[in-house]
Amino acid sequence: MVFEFIDRDLKNLLEMVEPSGVLPPNYVKSFMWQLLSALSYCHLRRIVHRDLKPQNILVSDAGIVKIADFGLARSFSFPSRNYTHEVVTLWYRPPEILLGSQRYSTGLDMWSLGCIFAEIASNKPLFPGECEISQLFKIFEIVGTPNNKATTTGYAHRRYTW
Repeated sequence: MVFEFIDRDLKNLLEMVEPSGVLPPNYVKSFMWQLLSALSYCHLRRIVHRDLKPQNILVSDAGIVKIADFGLARSFSFPSRNYTHEVVTLWYRPPEILLGSQRYSTGLDMWSLGCIFAEIASNKPLFPGECEISQLFKIFEIVGTPNNKATTTGYAHRRYTW
């Protein structure tokens, strides 16, 4: 893929905002609308990105956002097949992947985008874990622990039952 030159990614933009400041709500809404639209475009074409994070979202001076770095992207089909669980930067990795699931699809990107949304709105990462176990504890601290049925049947292709 070839993009026009954009000298800033979302992480850089968030760092430019004063440490205690946040982006104005209209920017948050616009960025999320654009990201959801872009992700919908990919998912409708059966592409899962698998590495959404602020560093992989380009932001132009005009406020246009673009998803970049499709190096880990894969096509998916139903029923899903096994994939590696070594995807997505730790802070944006969903719990089913942290728990070792190798069957996943678009929900993986949606979890990452939800984490990015929280980060855009608050200007701080939602789950800044240091390792996989720490990451799970941070998720469980906010979302709660999964019930036994969700744990034994896996999370992939299901709604979260927290």
